Amino acid sequence: MSTSPAPNLDGSNVRLAIVVARFNEHITGALLDGALAAAKENGAPDPYVAWVPGSFELPVAALHLAESGRYDAIVCLGAVVRHETDHYQYVAGGAATGIQQVALQTGVPCMFGVLTCETEEQALARSSPQRNNGAEAVKTAIETANLLKSIG
Repeated sequence: MSTSPAPNLDGSNVRLAIVVARFNEHITGALLDGALAAAKENGAPDPYVAWVPGSFELPVAALHLAESGRYDAIVCLGAVVRHETDHYQYVAGGAATGIQQVALQTGVPCMFGVLTCETEEQALARSSPQRNNGAEAVKTAIETANLLKSIG
């Protein structure tokens, strides 16, 4: 059985943009902190950061950034927490589908760094310094951008 190669997390030649939802900013701000720390830790130049009102608006901003040709990967950060209505499902599903469509339409990797949690406590745990999904999304963006560059 063969093993997979180590991920290429050298961000020195990876131009990143990060789109952050303002809704649940106490959570998304922590995701952004983790994302920026991961970019720096892996040698990526300072990412461009854009704020949008909520997670539903992430795809349209990601599309404009991807189409600009200035970025090798886009990281989308948001936090959708379930409450009493079905609104959660529409926002989370729309964000996921939209972000995926942007990546497939443009060829620019777009990472889904949107927390979809049952409770605020779960979202806070996934945006903590110990387990930050924003940091993971940046690492995935760098690895994917490097892979696509190597493919040509």
